Amino acid sequence: MRLPGLLHRSRPELPGVVGTARVDRRTDALLRRVRPGEIAVLDQIDLDRPTAEALVAADVAAVVNASPSISGRFPNLGPQILVEAGVPLVDDAGTDLLRSVKDGAEVRLHDGVLYSGEQPLGEGREQTDDTVADALAEAKSGLTHQLEAFAANTIEFMRRERSLLLDGNGVPEVEVDLAGRQVVIVGPGGETAALLKRLRTFIREYRPVLVGVGAGADTLVAAKYRPDLVLADPSEVSNEALTSGADVVVPAFADGHAPGLHRVQDLGASAVTFPSMANPEDLALLLAHHHGAQMIVTVGLSATMGEFLDRGRSGSNASTFLTRLQTGGSVVDGELIASMYRGRTMVGPILLLVLAAIVAVVVAVLVSGAGDDVLAWLGQAYRSVADLIRGWTQ
Repeated sequence: MRLPGLLHRSRPELPGVVGTARVDRRTDALLRRVRPGEIAVLDQIDLDRPTAEALVAADVAAVVNASPSISGRFPNLGPQILVEAGVPLVDDAGTDLLRSVKDGAEVRLHDGVLYSGEQPLGEGREQTDDTVADALAEAKSGLTHQLEAFAANTIEFMRRERSLLLDGNGVPEVEVDLAGRQVVIVGPGGETAALLKRLRTFIREYRPVLVGVGAGADTLVAAKYRPDLVLADPSEVSNEALTSGADVVVPAFADGHAPGLHRVQDLGASAVTFPSMANPEDLALLLAHHHGAQMIVTVGLSATMGEFLDRGRSGSNASTFLTRLQTGGSVVDGELIASMYRGRTMVGPILLLVLAAIVAVVVAVLVSGAGDDVLAWLGQAYRSVADLIRGWTQ
């Protein structure tokens, strides 16, 4: 007896989010490899905002963290970014997960459990808007200890980097002229591309020096800009950005060792090193400041109290705090420029003036009985002016 319906019955689809597992203990390396629709498996305690923004920008299907995404030491911002973007987040799944999940394998995430088919590989806590909000509220109680540690590290950083901060000792020479100019520093934040687009009119009119920090250099290239200066670990930047003709500055340790410098040299490009304990964003600010930049517009470089603590790197926090004190009023957030800047050319009044002039001339021509050639010339002039105004507004 044949039972074709039973023999060919399809296997029921299992619930959950299915995707390719992208596994790496090094978060920076993982962010470079992860692709849309994949499930990122990482090990990062206190998931920070830049990492979360990069995961959202990569359009991952889900995130599984072997460590607690919010440890309670301070209210870090990464988990909130993920859950607000609708990215499933499962954390505190245990370090064994990174050994049991094979990079590139197809996995399924359901109710906090990561499966290979129907075989569970590991389990963690599934975060929601409510659980993240509760954890952040509890974490605020740890701010006192974090601020005390921050103050101690600030004093230590000042002791070691005093000559750099105050006198610019150690700031490398670059070929691009920064003195008296506007400088736009583009960081590696996840929302920099959108903000850079809103600054298009400002960039076109003022022709500022464009500085790409880390992945911010590739953001500039993707936006069809040629960076004038790239300050980054070369392993974090594409070959296109490194060979774009920009001055390349590579952060280095105090002893002068600069990881990744050989990559620039292998590409046939030249680079200078910048030895310091400061993070790359702060090095870019100090370089622009000590070379006499008139105004420094930051894109993706925030320095609020929450973001100080969110980084989870006390030395970097100290460098940012002291760098902002040193650069003072010359630093302006790009959001402010984008929201307030309208351009020096007021298109509306110009257009009304041109139209009024054309109408007056047309009336005069009609009254005087001039020929069609004059009207045709006026029509062509009007179209030329309109095209010119459209070019200003694009």
